[in-house]
Amino acid sequence: MTSLPAPAAGAKKLGLVIDLDTCVGCHACAVNCKEWNTGGHSAPLPDFDPYGADVSGVWFNRIHTFEAGEGSDSRTVHFPKSCLHCETPACVTVCPTGASYKRAADGIVLVNAETCIGCKLCSWACPYGAREFDADEGVMKKCTLCIDRIYNENLAENERVPACVSTCPASARHFGDLGDPASDVSKLVEARGGYALMPEMGYAPVNRYLPPRAAKTAPGCTGAPAELDRPAEAAGIHPLLRWMDKLLSR
Repeated sequence: MTSLPAPAAGAKKLGLVIDLDTCVGCHACAVNCKEWNTGGHSAPLPDFDPYGADVSGVWFNRIHTFEAGEGSDSRTVHFPKSCLHCETPACVTVCPTGASYKRAADGIVLVNAETCIGCKLCSWACPYGAREFDADEGVMKKCTLCIDRIYNENLAENERVPACVSTCPASARHFGDLGDPASDVSKLVEARGGYALMPEMGYAPVNRYLPPRAAKTAPGCTGAPAELDRPAEAAGIHPLLRWMDKLLSR
């Protein structure tokens, strides 16, 4: 395991904001995440039978695609999911060795592979399915927000973002300090009604989802969207996300 660079002083809530309105489900974020992290802090990330019938392996970012709604209100929603870096993470609470921990300085939840015993209690406790078991090494692994990128002073400052953010062709992924109300990501969440996944669980996830905007139909047209700025709450999009909550929590 490589050593981790220390964050700057001062508590932060680093996390992702994912725009469900612009995500096209291309999986570029998942692939670039795999590429970077298979040689990074949590390396390697194994694959088993990758071209066979029983493919499995470690992926920190996975994309779920849903057909939501009925009739003219139906749409396809691509739903990327990874660790949400909760403020009160259940995975940390249940870990018997302290291998799962949350950094006070930036809020990132990590796993110390040297003390992890692979008991999988954290994966059972996580309601978001964000933990990945490395069967080769017998330890749990997870999204680190590319900690070896975001603090890497050998990279240009604009490149110090998670691999998934850097590669998204639709600019659907955003990274920043959600604990700072003046940050770009916090302003984006406020403007678009950013949504916490399954907030009723009480783990206070840091990551936010921007709900898809409902299209209006131009007068005299059938199904042709005239604008995409209808308020998400009025369009019933938050109930759509609640529906996805239920699917993901099964």
